[in-house]
Amino acid sequence: MNALLATLGGKLTERWVNLLVLPGALFLAVAAVGSRLGHRHWHDLGRLRTALDELAARPALDRTGTAALLVALVLLTAAAAALGAQFLAGAIERYWLRPGRDPLSRALTARRRRRWTERDTRLEEAVAQAVPAGAAADGALTVPASAWARIQALTEARDRVAPHAPVRPCWYGDRMQAAADRVEAAYGVDLAALWPRLWLILPEPAVRQIQSSRDSFGAAARLAAWAVGYALLACWWWPAAPVAVVCAAVARGRAREALGALAELVEAAVDVHGRELAARVGLTSPDTAGPLDPGTGDRMSEIFRKAG
Repeated sequence: MNALLATLGGKLTERWVNLLVLPGALFLAVAAVGSRLGHRHWHDLGRLRTALDELAARPALDRTGTAALLVALVLLTAAAAALGAQFLAGAIERYWLRPGRDPLSRALTARRRRRWTERDTRLEEAVAQAVPAGAAADGALTVPASAWARIQALTEARDRVAPHAPVRPCWYGDRMQAAADRVEAAYGVDLAALWPRLWLILPEPAVRQIQSSRDSFGAAARLAAWAVGYALLACWWWPAAPVAVVCAAVARGRAREALGALAELVEAAVDVHGRELAARVGLTSPDTAGPLDPGTGDRMSEIFRKAG
């Protein structure tokens, strides 16, 4: 038992250091440098060395208790900054996934829908040029390589806006909505009602993969929160602005990758274990083969919504 507690304590300490202390300490260091140098002396290393020498020369720092108290204060301040970043990250996640019922969100959704429609129109025109009307429908038609490459490029450009016609202000919300729409179209089931029950029966490997993607999305949101913090520091020390831009760009890429993987895993979980859940609630026989049929999926949605 002592060995187990020691192992858990070590893991918790490592996680605390990685998630709270190190990012917070780095942020505090940049804040201290920026507040000392400012815009006018942004690259004056001599000014920074002078400040460090003055701090080290203070008699109070020669006392062990004072130094220990100072270290503890720095650690607590770093942890507090990191906790603030985590709180902001939660708000950023909700912002990314919000449904968009307020006027600003509706305007953003409309703007994204116009962009998506323009790119979808260009894609349809490229497909029509590559596959003329009246062409053979037996799959024997060969599309030129150049036309196929253009179709792929236009498809990727359209999907960068949204995987389908946008209904939410951000790509992230549209990606999860697309997964829900695909599940409903294939199986007639409401993913929001199905998912909490399906989660209870998923095997451990599936749970780990889904949780890993979810954690990666949360980590990207935390990085975006730090980008906001460094952007605020840029008001006093402009070199923090490039750091904020890099953090924001990396956060955006990681968030898209993580949420895309999460949406794919959620769909895969329904594909593989949807019929098993139907059997668990008594709607199908455990021996029935084949995918979940839409009629059963619709009945599952009614039961899970408590709609009778």
